[in-house]
Amino acid sequence: MLHVTRMQSLAIDPPRRSIPWAIYHVRGGISGFPSPAQDHEGRHIDLNEQLIPRPTSTFMVTADGDSMQCPDGSGIYAGDRLLVDRSIDADHGDIVIALVDGEMIVKELRCRHCPPALHSANPHYTPIPLRDAQYQIWGVVTDILRRVRR
Repeated sequence: MLHVTRMQSLAIDPPRRSIPWAIYHVRGGISGFPSPAQDHEGRHIDLNEQLIPRPTSTFMVTADGDSMQCPDGSGIYAGDRLLVDRSIDADHGDIVIALVDGEMIVKELRCRHCPPALHSANPHYTPIPLRDAQYQIWGVVTDILRRVRR
């Protein structure tokens, strides 16, 4: 079962961090030399702008367990940080953070053409039917943050 081990609220106005954009110049059908001023062009990547469009309703959790790991190696792994937006209404196919019978879990919501249930990506785990469960959907996972290089 994939659980949530830590939950962090993100600040309403998180500090701005500047990460430079990679600058690529493509010149097609132009003759001559590029301007030396082009080396000084560029913008900065604002991860807050890119990943958190609604900071007041966004929080981050850390996943634990293997229920959302797919047999092909994709999915959500223990230690992944998940950005969750509480302002999004959960729909069929969304990965959600849910509180089910007092336990906070990460699952895929399936509710189209069947009774609503929370499904794991790992086939070793059975779906959790929501018909008779005490549950609350806390939010929809919008992004997975995972360090690739160790």
